[in-house]
Parts: sequence; C-alpha cells; structure tokens
Amino acid sequence: MFKPHKINRWILTGTGALIAASATAAFAADSVDSLLDALVKKGVLTQKEATDIKEENTTNIAVLPASKWKISDAIKSIGLFGDVRFRYEYRSADNPQKDGLTTGDTYYRERFRYALRAGIRGDLYDNWSYGIRIETSANPRSPWVTFADDTGKANSGGVSGASPSDKTSDFLNVGQVYLNWHPADWYEMTVGRMPMPLYTTPMVWDSDINPEGAFEKLKYSIGPVDTFMDFAQFDYQNVSPDHQFPSADTFILAWQMGAIVNVHTNEAFKIAPVVYNYTGHGASAGLNTPFVGQGNLVGGNPNTPAALNQDGINDLLVLEVPAEFTFPIPANPVTGPLEGRLFGDFAYNFNGADRARAAFAAGGGNTATNGFFPGVSGPATGENKAYQIGLGIGNRGPVYGPTQGLVYGTTSKKGTWEVRAYWQHIEQYSLDVNLIDSDFFEGRANLQGFYTAASYSFTDGIIGTLRYGHASRINSNLGTGGSNLDLPQINPINNYNLFQADLTWRF
Repeated sequence: MFKPHKINRWILTGTGALIAASATAAFAADSVDSLLDALVKKGVLTQKEATDIKEENTTNIAVLPASKWKISDAIKSIGLFGDVRFRYEYRSADNPQKDGLTTGDTYYRERFRYALRAGIRGDLYDNWSYGIRIETSANPRSPWVTFADDTGKANSGGVSGASPSDKTSDFLNVGQVYLNWHPADWYEMTVGRMPMPLYTTPMVWDSDINPEGAFEKLKYSIGPVDTFMDFAQFDYQNVSPDHQFPSADTFILAWQMGAIVNVHTNEAFKIAPVVYNYTGHGASAGLNTPFVGQGNLVGGNPNTPAALNQDGINDLLVLEVPAEFTFPIPANPVTGPLEGRLFGDFAYNFNGADRARAAFAAGGGNTATNGFFPGVSGPATGENKAYQIGLGIGNRGPVYGPTQGLVYGTTSKKGTWEVRAYWQHIEQYSLDVNLIDSDFFEGRANLQGFYTAASYSFTDGIIGTLRYGHASRINSNLGTGGSNLDLPQINPINNYNLFQADLTWRF
C-alpha cells in the first residue's frame, strides 16, 4: 500500500528537478527551498524528507555562466534597426545644342548598387532616448555604393586599375548620432546628427539627409486638432580651424507651425508652414560665391568656375507649405481596407529676385563672349517658386508620409503594398539646390516632371520597389542649377529619365 507522503515526495522531487533545470542556480535553489519549507510546516513532508529532496536537487541545478555582454545600467532599452538594399538603376540626361551649330550631348548611366544602414536606438532613464546609425557612402544625399566602381591599386606601370571585388570605395560612416530629451508630453528637444525632424518633402529636403544641430518641438491638442511648433538650428558648414564656432559657421534656422485635424476615423488633414533662413555663408568658395546655375553652354560643363557656381546659398529666405489629406477607401474582397493620401508642397523664395540678379551679374550678363544667358536681356526674376502635388494609395495600417511608407522602406508587413505618384516643378531660384532630392530630379532646379513608385512586401522585412521619373527643363533660357555626383557632366539638362528597381531587407 502506497503512503500519501511518499507519493507527495515523488511529485515534489520531479517538480523541484524541473524548476531547477529551467532556472538559474540561485533562483531555482531559493524557489525549491521555500516550497519545501512551506510543505514541512503544513505537515505534508517531514524535515528529513525535505532535506533529502534539497540534496538531490542540488546536483540537478545547471549553473549557467555569466553573460559576457555587459550593458550599462543607464540604458533602459536597446534595439537594433536598419536596412540592406540592392538596386538596379538607369538614369539618362541630354542637353541642348552647345553653340547652335552642333548637336547636343546625351549621357546615361546604368549600374548595380547596394546600401547598408544599421544602428541601435532605445530609451535611457528620466525621459531620455538615443540613436546611433552607421551607413555606407559619405555622400549626405545618398548611402549607395556602386558595384565594382573601385579604383583598385596601381599596377606596375603606375596606372590605377580595377581589382575583382575591391573595397576601396566601400566605407562605413556615421549617419546618425543623437540624444533626445522629452520631459513632458508637450515638449521635446534633440541634439546631434538626427533623422529629419521637420515635416517636409523631398522637393525641399532629400530624404537621406540627416541634419546636424539642435531641434525643439512643442505639442498641444485641442479636441480633434493636434497642434505643434518646431524650431531647428541646423549647422550647415563649419570652416574651422580658421574660424571659431559659431561666428563663422553657416546655419539654417527653421520655424514651423502646424496642425493635424482629425476629421473622422482614418481621416485627417495636416498642414505645417515652415520658414528657412540662412545665417552666414562661411569661407567656402562654393557657398559664399553667388549662385549662377547656368552651366557652360559653349565649351563643356566642368561646373567649377565661379561664373558657373552651382552651390551658392545667397539670397535664400524660403517659405515651404507641405500638406496632406488622408482618407479611408472602403474594403473589397480583393484588397481589403485601403488608405488614400492626397499630398502636396509649395515653396516660395522671398529673395528669389535678388538671387536671380546676383546670378545674372556673376555670369557676366548678356554679353557676346560668355553665352551663359543667350538671348536674355536681364535676370529672370520670376523664377522663385516650387510646387508638388500627388496621390498615394496603400493598405490601411502602415504609417504613410512624405518619406514614410513601403516606398521609403519604413514599414514591411507581409502582403502589404503601396503606390504613389506626383508632379513636381522647381524653378531656378526657388530652393537650396544642395538639399533637394538627388534622384528626382537629379538634384537640379529649373526642372519639372512626374514621379511614380510601387512597392510590395513579399514577407515581413522584405520589400520590392519600382520607381520611374521623367523631367524636362522649364525655362529654356536658364541652366539647370545644382551639383550632383551622378550626372555631373550635363548642365543644362533638357530631358531627364530615371528608373530604379530595389530589393530591401528591413530589420
């Protein structure tokens, strides 16, 4: 005949062994000892039986080695984020006849590319957070590296030649490094090299640019309306060691005020005017020389002489007004619930006329010897506006925005898709050409055209994207101002085409 306390002993012995095998040594020992002591007090076990079980379980406890990965106690949470992208790209541009007698040039570029962006971010204690990200390429407007474009090592004759799978152009650079403090729901500030904190579009700011400096945000909700005010102090260029911060630095100062009006469920309107002002032009020959943007219509286009300056930031006081309206699209058996987004942007340079006059004067005016402004008797003082208008549709749920959504790789849930398209028009003296999107349209002003993109997430984390854009010159008497490493040989551009096919792994 079985005795009850013997059955209890077998059950407890097995339970204690399981607990010990699935926990750390200290936790398991404390838990089993406490349980056995309680059973002794209730008379279920004798003291000797409890002691025997403790001795038996001591040999079953797996002592796990201490972790070698140490994280500071000041870090509350840490997470890995980033993406790996592969791309096939084709872009082409043609310019007009150089001197009216010969034919113009056409230039195209076809290549395979990759990009890596990887970082950590998370929370610290007392309302602080952080982010660090590294990425390929030192170009602020592009993290992309081209396959097999490395120069390789010089051969025995002193001539540089390619080497299979060389890595001389494959570097990692700091893309983001910032701290954020948010002591209250209505206030936050960020310092460092940060993700773009302003509500803006690629028409004004390339989505790959991570501005450096400081940023402050104020937020307040009134019923269905969420209001916000943004203040940015971005360090554009530092010319040290010849000068000291901040007296000789160039800054972009931004003031933004916006509102989100939540009309109904999944339906909202957002608008956020922002003013950009530039302080100081530094000592750089590119920044402190008046922007011309013409290119050389007569003898090629090195884009280097002062008379052809593509980088000047003189006479820029820009008002930008980005806006969007999101609305639900009724579900159907094929697509399920969808979301639509009507969006646009408008920009106006209050100093555009002065920028045009400075360009005309720096280019020598309309003389018979330089040909920079053929057939023009004075500066084009009306070329100071830019605008964009578009439509996007995608599965309901993901966050969409000017640089958010599947098209930009910020979401990747299996089976979701997005399409978007817009028309864009940028006049010659309307914007800072060093900031505008370097893909659409080649980082140039005086171009207008359309952009289309479609993305699909094959599985969680994997996205396929197709993009196409075409642009043409707006004012045939002006160049297409701007400097970009992709097609530097052509200015002015008469027609521009771009096709991209991306495969992205997002993590």
